[in-house]
Amino acid sequence: MESKLSQSAEILSNAGKFAVGNDLVFIPDFQHSLTDLFKRKVFTNNEISYCDQFTGDGSLLRYASTWAAKEAVYKAIKQLDPAPISFNKIEILREKIGGKPTVVLHRESLSHFNISLTLSHDGDYAWAIALIEIVAI
Repeated sequence: MESKLSQSAEILSNAGKFAVGNDLVFIPDFQHSLTDLFKRKVFTNNEISYCDQFTGDGSLLRYASTWAAKEAVYKAIKQLDPAPISFNKIEILREKIGGKPTVVLHRESLSHFNISLTLSHDGDYAWAIALIEIVAI
């Protein structure tokens, strides 16, 4: 089973139509990086508003999972497009609290990407995986 999954992933990525990115955040270390300057440089106003509506560890968890999501999306993008993109141009939105995450790329040249994203957390870790499909060029 695992071999067939690996073969399928290799076929898809070699076709140049798909890319996968993932990221794992160790929340206790991330907490030390989460300064006001970091927030302003990396997160959009919508993301900050979403994360700040929670208190204490709830806010930290949302920032960590949003950061993991941005990193996962960034890693997938870089496989398909070498042009630089800043993290605040990758926006992670949720329909509602605990809702499905969606990605908005604030760069017109990336509008042909269809992105699927999933987030998870357990204990001291937040994890994200992003799958990008090129839908049209």
